[in-house]
Amino acid sequence: MKKLLIIDDDVAVTNYLMVFFMQTEAYESTVINDSRDIPEILSHEIFDVILLDMDMPHLNGLDILKLLKEKNIKTPVVILSGVNDVDLAVKALKLGAFDFLTKPVDDNDLLDVLTKAMQQRKEYSRINKLPEELKKEDLKYKEAFEYMPVVSSLMIRIFHQAEKMAVGDLSVFIIGDQGTGKKHLAKAIHEASPRKKKSFVAVDLAAYEKKDMAEALFGIGGDWKGERQATPGFMENAEGGTLFIDNMDLLTLPLQIRLNRVIRAQEFYREYSTKIQKIDVRILAASNYDLSSEEYAERFSQEFINHLMVHSIKLPSLKERREDILLIAEQVLNREVERTGKEIKGFDEKYKAFLMRYEFPGNMRELKDIIANSVINEEGEMLNINSLSPYVREK
Repeated sequence: MKKLLIIDDDVAVTNYLMVFFMQTEAYESTVINDSRDIPEILSHEIFDVILLDMDMPHLNGLDILKLLKEKNIKTPVVILSGVNDVDLAVKALKLGAFDFLTKPVDDNDLLDVLTKAMQQRKEYSRINKLPEELKKEDLKYKEAFEYMPVVSSLMIRIFHQAEKMAVGDLSVFIIGDQGTGKKHLAKAIHEASPRKKKSFVAVDLAAYEKKDMAEALFGIGGDWKGERQATPGFMENAEGGTLFIDNMDLLTLPLQIRLNRVIRAQEFYREYSTKIQKIDVRILAASNYDLSSEEYAERFSQEFINHLMVHSIKLPSLKERREDILLIAEQVLNREVERTGKEIKGFDEKYKAFLMRYEFPGNMRELKDIIANSVINEEGEMLNINSLSPYVREK
């Protein structure tokens, strides 16, 4: 049973939560109503997750988050606040909180967030082996990552991990939901690598029928009758540089074997040809799915997957790094204002609050679409919730 620490000065709230978590049989709960007791209990007990109120006498939520950071306590923290304050939420997230929920919250939603908080901690344990204090400014090739605005410590650590991988010439496999920025990270790895002066070529396998993938990747070999014209594929177009293959989960087993040959021996043959050609190319790949899971065991070559997973990066969803939302939104707004010529200066508070609580199932791609649509609809100087698409507002 997981150990949960509940910190809230409202006894009625903590009593309800104690009973609820006891009924779920998922957590063994410890309650603190007086925040002054926090340093003592943290000195001798370890918890799997912390549920923290913001507005409390003595030590408030931000004070406790700072204390956890000072003591290097890595326990994931979920904020459960009675105040819907955008600035407060951003400050809490910057101090390392996993998520910011506003009371009242649905019981199942609360359980889901607590579970995800612990899962994220486990998934990024490898990243956390990097030095503790990392800054984006400390990146050796920070210009390679300029297109990806972030302030979250999680993404900054991922950038440092990606930069370390970039200097080598091994393949890198990027896992992340749709719209999390897999292609942008792949481009950053290319720009931080010795191949940066050569081509970065991207191909999305979702754009091709399975029968056409071989021709797209490896090209077509001509014949003496002239019935087929010799045509290079994406592989040859990336000669000397980097080939990024998205939606790798769609790759057929025969093509996995051929691609593995490229990775291992730097050689390939075109479709309808038996001539072996040498190639100098680095392969970066991405998928929405973890291809090392049991679901893909029968569909993927174990050797191929083992090679990819040695150098792999998992990108978080946008809602897992909410402190980046407003920064990305500002960048998108500036770009849309420049493109449309509209005189929009920013977001009003209600629009910011909407962005901070929205789930973003489409991640950054959806955030960009939402703001672009708002810019088209907005007639004033500040984006407000009335400029949002009804489809988004009603979600």
